[in-house]
Amino acid sequence: MGRNWFTINIQFSTFWLGQFSDMSEHPLPARLASRICQSILDRIASGDLAPGARVPSTRALAAEWGASRTTVTAAYDQLIAEGYLEARQGAATRVALLLSPLPPRPPHRSHAEHVGGLSAYGQRVAAFAIPVEGDREALAVDFRYGDIAGADFPRLAWKRAITAALLRKRPSLRYGEPCGSPRLRVALQGYLWRARAMRCEPDQIVIINGSQQGIDLCARLLLDPADGVLMEDPGYGLARQVFQAAGADVIPIPVDEEGLKTDGLPPARLAYTTPSHQFPLGAVMSAVRRRDLLVWAERSGGYVIEDDYDGEYRFDVSPIPALQVLDDARRVIYLGTVSKILSPELRLGYLVVPEAMAPVFARAKRLMDRHTPGPEQEALADLIESGAYERHVRRIRRRNGERRAALLAALTDTFGNDVTIIGAAAGLHVVVWLNMVPRTLEEMLIAEARSAGLGIYPIGPLFDPAVAATAPKPAVAGLVMGYASLDEEAIRRGVRLLKQVVADVRAAGTR
Repeated sequence: MGRNWFTINIQFSTFWLGQFSDMSEHPLPARLASRICQSILDRIASGDLAPGARVPSTRALAAEWGASRTTVTAAYDQLIAEGYLEARQGAATRVALLLSPLPPRPPHRSHAEHVGGLSAYGQRVAAFAIPVEGDREALAVDFRYGDIAGADFPRLAWKRAITAALLRKRPSLRYGEPCGSPRLRVALQGYLWRARAMRCEPDQIVIINGSQQGIDLCARLLLDPADGVLMEDPGYGLARQVFQAAGADVIPIPVDEEGLKTDGLPPARLAYTTPSHQFPLGAVMSAVRRRDLLVWAERSGGYVIEDDYDGEYRFDVSPIPALQVLDDARRVIYLGTVSKILSPELRLGYLVVPEAMAPVFARAKRLMDRHTPGPEQEALADLIESGAYERHVRRIRRRNGERRAALLAALTDTFGNDVTIIGAAAGLHVVVWLNMVPRTLEEMLIAEARSAGLGIYPIGPLFDPAVAATAPKPAVAGLVMGYASLDEEAIRRGVRLLKQVVADVRAAGTR
């Protein structure tokens, strides 16, 4: 009976810490009792108190701890109730004889290793790497794409809308409709017609917790294991992982300055595309390719997910109708979000699904989480109905146009022909190819920039890993640079800092 005889799972301690309810009016004795419990458990775990060993009397332990016998008795009673100690009338309290040792803790496994007991879906998810970005709050300038400025959030308008939603009198608090607030769906119907020329019925709209849930819903309802999914390459990595987690065969399709290449598309169950602003390269899909993609969907019996993640931001191009507008065959599922307009923290988005599919999407949403939170939906409906939402869109489109102009000017003035900038006509980020930095120095560049307080993000991880292993790679380093969370001065300061980091990395690379 050595020190390895019994190993206490310390998680038990978190249970009994709050169990001294009869001492709730006397917090100091309750805390002292919990410390006495922990001390005894530690001695059992270390082997100092073997099975059957006597524990000190309540009088002796009270004197040792400077506590009352009532406090010690409470600690012993708790350990007896948990089964660690045994007490018999007229006999000393002892460590329980029938305790059996826990099996040894298995060695640590990395996230990529097989985890026992998981389904095939769970094992696929366990294999995905979670990128570690470190402490972004410590960065002086952070060009993270997807972030937007906190100062741009319409605080007063949102406060009024959410307060009004919370103060509305309701006869009862109840679960809402799975597809979302009828009022919000009607408001979105009008907004989508005005902003994106889309015609749809409110019953076709499903309110979701951000675009990520929308992609997951589509994967669950449309894909079986081994089904094919056409995916832009490079493209949105979390969408790729959703499809892979469903067991689908993700087929990478190259993109160019006209978006997804549509010539010779193979048969597949689903195609995922970002036609209004290809992520990350920024191309706007041409009208010819839009029609080609819809013809492919009709002929193959497949569906198209149109992810319009930042379609409200257009600068050097005229508004392009959504792909859904051209869809006579009802093969397009439109995915919208307010993450780039209001805040990604709100987790508010919406799907516009073909009419025949609306009932099954409603049932799936109900199974997933019943419905998206109601007050936020009502607040968003208020903003849209009052016109405040569209006024806000116009204001931040103008504001982000100024940030975009500042970034393009800073990159051009600082680097000249040493950089190539693409994808600047729409959206909230650009891709910058550093023509003087070999791709082999990309990791060093990212690390050195972070050390200097600069957040920059490579394009490499957005390429399909299977293709990246065999296909020719870009010869130079590429960055995806978001600007929507920065003011003009921070943008200029960040570009100057990037220039210095590039110079240091190039010098180190030649040594």
